[in-house]
Amino acid sequence: MPWFLIEIREPGEDPGLIGRRYGKGCGTLCRVIVMHPVLEIYAPDGFALWPVVEGEPFRYLALSGELTSPEVGTAVMRIAGCNDITPDPDAGDDRPPRPADPLGSFLHGLLTFDSLFAAGGLRVTDSSTGVTFLPGCCNGLEGWREWRTVVGGSGPVSFGHDPDPVAELFGDTVRLTVDTEQSDSPVIELPAIEFRHLLDGVERDLAGFPAQAADWGPGHLPDHSALVVAALARVLDLPTPVTPPSR
Repeated sequence: MPWFLIEIREPGEDPGLIGRRYGKGCGTLCRVIVMHPVLEIYAPDGFALWPVVEGEPFRYLALSGELTSPEVGTAVMRIAGCNDITPDPDAGDDRPPRPADPLGSFLHGLLTFDSLFAAGGLRVTDSSTGVTFLPGCCNGLEGWREWRTVVGGSGPVSFGHDPDPVAELFGDTVRLTVDTEQSDSPVIELPAIEFRHLLDGVERDLAGFPAQAADWGPGHLPDHSALVVAALARVLDLPTPVTPPSR
């Protein structure tokens, strides 16, 4: 479930007296800031190793513990695909050769790379302005904990390029600039303490995904489930959940 900041104000109330709540709110909603961990997803293009969602050529999939079974399969497909690189001994790649069977071949990078990549990042939306902050090209969910450093005040933190999104602390306010290459770029601003709460929610959502994959794996990848789940937890920098026995 995405975590979000809700500003609540009764009609005629001074905006300076706005109260804030998290989760599913009530009252008069003046502003909602939503933060999702998202994966970049491309059309499966004939993928048939396990069930996935057929969809648009490009979209973002928000990760959580509440995905459908095909959505879990889509996320696993995408993360495995991000690491589907043939070992190259001439480049110093000492991983074992790619297996001959299609499933083992596709999962090989996910199961053998020490450092994994998952294209995506955090998506932040401000309902009051319609502004959405998205990860740029080459940004990965494996680096999601870098968002925690923003409130340390060490300077701007970038999240990819084309666009060039940046987060930075100004006093007690976090400013998210959608594209620093644009002088008039849209921004989202929120108090640092509430930014931390949103990140706590993101961590819970991320933890829910490998836990759900642990339930999904035995029925779709019975011979690889435990290793795949461990790899998913590793790429998200999270503890490995317990995998049920294969069915």
